[in-house]
Amino acid sequence: MAQAMQNQPNADENAESRSLATFQRENPPVFKGTHDPDGALDWLKELERIFRVMDCTTAQKVRYGTHMLAKEADDWWLETLARLEFSCEEVTWNVFRREFLRKYYPEDVRGAEFSKCIKFQNGLRSEIKKAVGYQKIRLFSDLVDSCRIFEEDSNAHHKMVSDRRGKNQQSRGKPYDAGKGKQRVTHG
Repeated sequence: MAQAMQNQPNADENAESRSLATFQRENPPVFKGTHDPDGALDWLKELERIFRVMDCTTAQKVRYGTHMLAKEADDWWLETLARLEFSCEEVTWNVFRREFLRKYYPEDVRGAEFSKCIKFQNGLRSEIKKAVGYQKIRLFSDLVDSCRIFEEDSNAHHKMVSDRRGKNQQSRGKPYDAGKGKQRVTHG
């Protein structure tokens, strides 16, 4: 029993290294810290997509996410930890995400993004505007994707309804037929 208890930490370390290996098999992107707000946002979204599939803990998210920082971004993170006076173990994913967005996807970019979304929405056809407006999408690329998907779905639905009507019309025949429905005229 004592030997099993001593081996327990190794089991945790093995599980952690297997999880890291699983994370790396997903080919997570590396972020180097160049000025590219859209690239930074895409990097963050991709990591979060992988985290959802892996069902990561908050600690794993921070550990794996910061593992994918390189060059200037890695330096920025170490400086941020010192500024916040946190150790890596104390940082939650929400804190990392907030600080990352503050640095690489600043408020002025977000404001410009929002403004672009509003202008785009104002130019949409009313049925698309109504369908996506309630979602309050603030990222232009997400808004365009949602509108495209809605329009494709709507077009497919209209085509299906149109095809169904066409088949019903063909199977019924003409509303009148030449020999049917005529009354015989008899003399007498």
